[in-house]
Amino acid sequence: MGSERQIAFFLRELEDGDTWRRAAAAKGLGRIGREEHAWVLAGSADDRAAEVREAVAAGLGRLGVAGAGHAVLPGLMGDEDPWVRRRASRTAIRLGLDGPTVVAAFSRLLRDPDHHLRINALDGLRALGVPGDVRALMELLGDPEGAVWGRARSLVYALRDDPDVGAELVRTAEQGAVDARVQALRLLPERWTERILDVLVAGLRDESAQVRSEVADRLMRVEDARVQDALAAALEAERNAGCAELLLRGLAERGDERLTGPAIRWLGHADAGTSAALALGAAGTRAAAQALRTAVTGSALSGRTRGAAAKAIGQAGRWDAVWLLLPLLDDPDGEVRAGAVDGLDILVAEGLRLWERHPVARALVAHLAADPNTVRQTHNALIGLAEALPGLRQIVDRTPSADVRAAALSLLDTHNATDADTGRDLPRFVHALDDPDEDVRHHAAEGLAHWLVTTGRPPRDEQRLRVRLTRLASDASAAETRAVADEALRALDECRPSGP
Repeated sequence: MGSERQIAFFLRELEDGDTWRRAAAAKGLGRIGREEHAWVLAGSADDRAAEVREAVAAGLGRLGVAGAGHAVLPGLMGDEDPWVRRRASRTAIRLGLDGPTVVAAFSRLLRDPDHHLRINALDGLRALGVPGDVRALMELLGDPEGAVWGRARSLVYALRDDPDVGAELVRTAEQGAVDARVQALRLLPERWTERILDVLVAGLRDESAQVRSEVADRLMRVEDARVQDALAAALEAERNAGCAELLLRGLAERGDERLTGPAIRWLGHADAGTSAALALGAAGTRAAAQALRTAVTGSALSGRTRGAAAKAIGQAGRWDAVWLLLPLLDDPDGEVRAGAVDGLDILVAEGLRLWERHPVARALVAHLAADPNTVRQTHNALIGLAEALPGLRQIVDRTPSADVRAAALSLLDTHNATDADTGRDLPRFVHALDDPDEDVRHHAAEGLAHWLVTTGRPPRDEQRLRVRLTRLASDASAAETRAVADEALRALDECRPSGP
C-alpha cells in the first residue's frame, strides 16, 4: 500500500474506526503524515477514548508541527487520564512549546499525583527557564521521589536570583515542610545569611533535628557574638546526637569553652562520644582535661571514644599528655592504640620537651614493629624525631614485615631526620633496592637519592649501584618507583668525583 493510500486509510479509520483502530490511525499518521495532517490529529484531541487522545499526542510529537501542538497539547496536559497527560507533556517538551498556556499547564503538573508527570513538569519548565508556580515548585523540594526533588533543587538553584523565587525560597526555609525546609536552607546563597539571620537563629529551636542541623551548619560560618551565644545555648539544650555532634565540632573550631559541660555529658554516648572527646581537647579547660584523663584511664567508654579522647589529650597538649598516652600504646583495644598514636603525633609536631623526646621515640619505634594496624599513623608520628633513628635502623635490618620495613626506610630518609650515623645508612638503602616488595624498593630508591644529595658522597661500588638503579628505572615496577630511581641516578651523577 503506497503512502498516499495509507494516509487515506488512516484518515478514514480516524473518523470511523473503533477505539483501537482510531488510536492506530493516529499513530500511523504521526509516522507517515505531512504537516497538514498534524491539524487533522489536533481535531481528534477531544476523542472520547483516552487511548486515541494519547495516540494523538504521540503523533503530534512525530510530525513536529509546533502550531498544531500548541493548539491542543496544553489542554491534553490537563487530561483526566495520566497516560494522556504524560504523552502530551513529553510532546510539548519535544516540540519546544512556550507561552503562558504552556507554562500554566506545566505548573499544574507540578502537583500531579503521578511522579512521572511531576518530573515532566520540571523538565519542561527547566527547558523554558521559568519557575512556573513558585509555591508548588518549592514544595517539590520535599518530594519523596529523588528524581523529583533533585530536579526541583536544580531548577530553584538556577533561578534563585529571580525575586519571586528568592522570596519563596526564604519563606520555605522558614515555614515549609521539614524536607523542603532542609533543601531550601541548603539552597540559600551565603550572601543572604545576614538578611535571614533571625530566621536562622530561630531555626536552632525547631522541632526537626534535620532543620536544626542545617541551620547550625550555616551559622557556624557567621562571625557574630549573638550567633555564638545562640549556638552555645542550642548545644546546652540539644538532645539529638547528630545535632549535638555538629554543634560540638563547630564550637570546638571556634574555641568556645562553653562546650565543656555539654561535651562531658555527651562523652558516654555511643555515637556522639567521639565528637565530645575531640571537643574537650579543643576546649582546653581544666574540667575538660580531667574528663579526658578519666575517659582514657577507665573502661566505661567504648574503644572508639577512648581513642578519640587519647587524640584529644595530644591536642590539648597539657604537661602530662605524653605520660598519659605512652601506656595506651599497649592497650588491648586497637582503636585506643590508634588514638594514642594520633595524640603523640600531634605532640611531636607541636614540639616535645627535651626530656620527652627519647621516651616517645623508643615507644613509637617499638609500636611500629609491634602493631601492624597502625603502621601508617606511627610512621607519621615519627617524622622528624631523630632520637628514633637508631631503633629504626634495627627494624630495617630485622623485621619480616614489608610494610614496617618500608615505613622504617622512609623514616631513615634524610628529608625526615638525620643524626651522626646517617652517613652509614647507605648499605641499607642499596640492599633494599632488590626487596621483593614494591613499597620497600620505592622508599629505598627515594631514600638513596636524598642520601646522595645530603652527603654528596659517591658509594664505593658506584658502577654496580648504577646498574641496579638503571634496572629499577626501566623494569616493571610502578611508575612512582621508576621516577625515584631516575632521581637517584641523577643524584649519583652529581656526586661523581670530577676529573682523574
